[in-house]
Amino acid sequence: MIALACDHGGFELMESIRAHLDSAGHKYKDLGVFSGESSDYPEMGVLGARAITSGECDRGIFICGTGIGISIAANKVPGIRAAVCTDLFMAGMSRLHNDANVLALGGRVIDAGLACDIVDVFLSTEFDAGGRHSRRVRMLTDLDEKRV
Repeated sequence: MIALACDHGGFELMESIRAHLDSAGHKYKDLGVFSGESSDYPEMGVLGARAITSGECDRGIFICGTGIGISIAANKVPGIRAAVCTDLFMAGMSRLHNDANVLALGGRVIDAGLACDIVDVFLSTEFDAGGRHSRRVRMLTDLDEKRV
């Protein structure tokens, strides 16, 4: 299950992402927002992040104007590894090397076609478990658990 969350700056792009996920048969939990009315990305980022850390969802796609604010908010929640991605390479590496569980996109940065391609790469790329990548992700988990 994929958690979807956005603010007003990401609303239009999220509409395209929802349609894309529907056409691909992906299951998701849409946490909103549901209009272009002004909203706060910190609230939406944390709401989406908690859907993941609770186990209700496995990954998330979060969108604000740039992707930066909502990713910062989500990354405040222990266990979240949100990555802002603006191209296919970043999306693949965020999963392959960092085991990112949240894709953050900028609704005012990329168009819907590229965003849907980025979503596809993010959702289809598995983490390269083992070796240095697992060790580094464990180091990030240690930061969450304040064992540094």
